[in-house]
Amino acid sequence: MIAEKFKEHIPMLEGMISIIKAMGIRIEEMRDRHVKVVLPLAPNTNHIGTMYAGSLFTVGEYLGGPMFVASFDHTKYYPIVKSMSIQYRRPATTDVTVEASLSAEAVEAVQKEADEKGKADWKMDLEVKDQSGQVCCLIQGVWQMRKI
Repeated sequence: MIAEKFKEHIPMLEGMISIIKAMGIRIEEMRDRHVKVVLPLAPNTNHIGTMYAGSLFTVGEYLGGPMFVASFDHTKYYPIVKSMSIQYRRPATTDVTVEASLSAEAVEAVQKEADEKGKADWKMDLEVKDQSGQVCCLIQGVWQMRKI
């Protein structure tokens, strides 16, 4: 479910980066401080018919943009990714999902630091799961918001 206040942002978030659109990544849920994203198996298959490793990485990296919009003031700041690491645990042979939530306290702390210093980092540990709920990979990322 997409919260009403975020519906106007979905076309921009899903279409701003051409490769994201070509990969078929879509936002399935978006509400205050929470986002769930879906990555379809096709067209993201590799030479052995499983999900391409680069696509799995990309869906995790992409989640930072919608999470930023769901959590922070996008009229005052913009997001960038600072670092990411991924551990592949099992091949994905279906569509996959990745979701994340930030606590109100975490958002408040990041916002306060950004207001004081002009930028602030936030971290997310993500699980990319197949349709049966099995974890296909683990992603650790650090994103940063900066003043416009």
